[in-house]
Amino acid sequence: MSHRVLATDKISEAGLAELNADSRFELVFQHDSTSEAFARELESAQALIVRSATTVGKDLLAGSSDLRVIGRAGVGVDNIDIAAATARGIAVVNAPSGNTIAAAELTMALILSAMRHVAAADASIREGKWDRARFKGSELRGRRLGLIGAGRIGAEVAIRCMAFGMEVIIYDPYLPRERADEIGCRLTSLDEVVETGDVISTHVPLNEETRGLINSATLSRMKQGTYVVNASRGGVVNEHDLAAALVSGQLAGAGIDVYEEEPLSPESPLLSAPNLTLTPHLGASTVEAQEHVAVEVAQNVMKVLIDGDTSMALNRMDLP
Repeated sequence: MSHRVLATDKISEAGLAELNADSRFELVFQHDSTSEAFARELESAQALIVRSATTVGKDLLAGSSDLRVIGRAGVGVDNIDIAAATARGIAVVNAPSGNTIAAAELTMALILSAMRHVAAADASIREGKWDRARFKGSELRGRRLGLIGAGRIGAEVAIRCMAFGMEVIIYDPYLPRERADEIGCRLTSLDEVVETGDVISTHVPLNEETRGLINSATLSRMKQGTYVVNASRGGVVNEHDLAAALVSGQLAGAGIDVYEEEPLSPESPLLSAPNLTLTPHLGASTVEAQEHVAVEVAQNVMKVLIDGDTSMALNRMDLP
């Protein structure tokens, strides 16, 4: 008997090739998780693989009776109700390393765009203007990057910023000092990162500790002229407070890829804030990353279904 695996959210089919070629699995693609066809397939699926577009909550799980594992083709799992999955004995696995380079490179693009006004200059020249003085930027060389979170992605950002000649300091209460030394950065307090960084970049999951971490209070403690970048999770940065800091001139600029609500509301204050580069959650959106995360999550799903191996599950300590 084959294990039925349902994949949605336009998962890379090339990345799932190993799973698809294995006769022990029946792979079904239903790219629209709101469709009746998806609901029918979910009823008999042993595994569900999603990206970020599908919210896997109690209601969706109620439509499955055989589900043993949920795979997230990416890092963040805030679209999955882990407590509800755990209560039903369903393992939740992700792909923590597949999109690391893509997310780090997008972070660099946002930093560079903010400091060199790339998006605004492009829009200006398309309007027929040639306003060089307006877009005088700042160099990364000699500046201090304050990292909030230095896991896989944050560490890669640090390495790239140091290559640009930046000094990097890190706030990460879960990072061993030996790892910071290995990266070549100094581990310090959140206060020092916020108060002395020329560029502040967040690389943390969204949870009760990090929700609204960058808010009016932290923004007011930053040096005037600081740049803020968030390509981690929406909600880590308070969007109204960020917009206000840009309008007031407290911040010199910012780059944001993730939002409290996605798609971004037409009423969002970010849309009218100055010196701000916005991208539509592109951190993992490269051809290479989408294939890598699909490969990684498929391998983890196969381990759960074939070997009963839940050692990589995010809820492994709670499973029966």
